[in-house]
Amino acid sequence: MSSESVGGIFGAIVAAVVLAVAVVFGPIGQYGKPPKPAKVEPAPAAMAPAAPVAPAPRGPVIREVPNQ
Repeated sequence: MSSESVGGIFGAIVAAVVLAVAVVFGPIGQYGKPPKPAKVEPAPAAMAPAAPVAPAPRGPVIREVPNQ
């Protein structure tokens, strides 16, 4: 056997070991990871008569723009 064929076989073995270690220690995608917790929406409060909500303050209102 020539040194090139031995190197090729050794390289294939190393590549297979590296690929196996990568799959074991770092699964691809969501596989092997814990599921993400679902968002829980708080239940709406009972429809009790409440004070009306004031509108949010707005910016300045420009009524007239003089022509120059």
